[in-house]
Amino acid sequence: MSSSKAEEALSYEQARDELIETVRRLEAGGTSLEESLALWERGEELAKVCRRWLEGARARLDAALAEEEEEEEGGEEED
Repeated sequence: MSSSKAEEALSYEQARDELIETVRRLEAGGTSLEESLALWERGEELAKVCRRWLEGARARLDAALAEEEEEEEGGEEED
């Protein structure tokens, strides 16, 4: 399974929780430069996963609001 496929399988909550833990480890220090770079890269990947989930949720919300607005406008015209 490629990393992008693995990331796609993560829920928003899983990606967020792992990102929080990754940031905590980076802030705690005590890691080698190589480990810090690996943590940073993983954090960037996880942030992208979270961003995609949030953008998808925003698009769904916008679509639902637009649909509701269309229904309301259609109902007003029928009166």
